[in-house]
Amino acid sequence: MSLDGATILILEDEPIIGLALEDMLGREGASVLHASRIEEADGIISSERLDYAVLDVNVHGTLSYSVATSLAHRGIPFIFATGYGDRSHPAEFVTVPTVAKPYSSQDIRSALERSAASG
Repeated sequence: MSLDGATILILEDEPIIGLALEDMLGREGASVLHASRIEEADGIISSERLDYAVLDVNVHGTLSYSVATSLAHRGIPFIFATGYGDRSHPAEFVTVPTVAKPYSSQDIRSALERSAASG
């Protein structure tokens, strides 16, 4: 799967992790829109054309499932990235690919591919 030319939303509240992921996806040819708050992500989703999204599960103490719901309603493939390992997601998101931090570009690419294939 090529990410070349894809527009990807990253929702990540840890700046170092967000910048590393942005760099990782940029090297794959993707254009990245970075949000560090739920509200920022909501704004991007409503105003931009997105191909994929990578969502941190816990963003400043708030779970990102509302953002996941918005993406699902728009048919935008997304994955969860979490430092909590195999976190229990709500029933509607149990099949969404989840990568554990730290992750590699191959982990992200593979999870996005699985997400796109299941949509």
